[in-house]
Amino acid sequence: MGAQSDDSAPSFAVPDVDGPHQNQPLVSGGTPLEEADAAIVLTHGRGATARSIVQLGQEVHRDGVALLAPQAARNTWYPNSFLAPVEANEPGRTSGLRAIANALERAGDAGIPTDRVLLVGFSQGGCLASEFVARNPRRYGGLAALSGGLIGESVDPDEYLAADDRLEGTPAFLGCSDVDPHIPVERVHETADVLEALEADVTTRLYEEMGHGVNEDELDVVAGMVAALLEDG
Repeated sequence: MGAQSDDSAPSFAVPDVDGPHQNQPLVSGGTPLEEADAAIVLTHGRGATARSIVQLGQEVHRDGVALLAPQAARNTWYPNSFLAPVEANEPGRTSGLRAIANALERAGDAGIPTDRVLLVGFSQGGCLASEFVARNPRRYGGLAALSGGLIGESVDPDEYLAADDRLEGTPAFLGCSDVDPHIPVERVHETADVLEALEADVTTRLYEEMGHGVNEDELDVVAGMVAALLEDG
């Protein structure tokens, strides 16, 4: 049986832009949305596709969970490193954040509230998912940022803490290599610090010499987060 309908659709602090990613498909998998009790919003990495990250989602899927994956135009959310100045990655960055908001709104329209939605992203997608959750604090079903972190040349915690809302104990998992060629360990820690200040329940794991990828331990953690979405279902 699907989730109960909620008359209050979620709203997010992301401009309703018509950017490069707004005319791209939202790929689905798992339990059909209208029959689901929970959802995972998956954001793929640079050069990958929504379909490829839905396949990752299938590895942690459980009955009753819908999979939703926005597709980036030309398979890239933003052109430069996530450590570049924010303006250097526009309009892709904001358009990508809006694509995540659109997916959450689609889940909300189907009666699945944000506290039953897990956001999972890898690489560029992990950066976008982290940025989205930090800039739109509320209780989510969870955040799993795999090889990702907050976007920008530097991280100013006050910028994220300016709003009154908090993450209300949202479970957040940050998994990354200690020698990732794209994600400095320092940025993983800075991301964890901001999420903790926003009152998330943060777990950080750094894997020795892993490189840039996803390992079985990370998948086990995400699978546990998926199971938790259904505990009160």
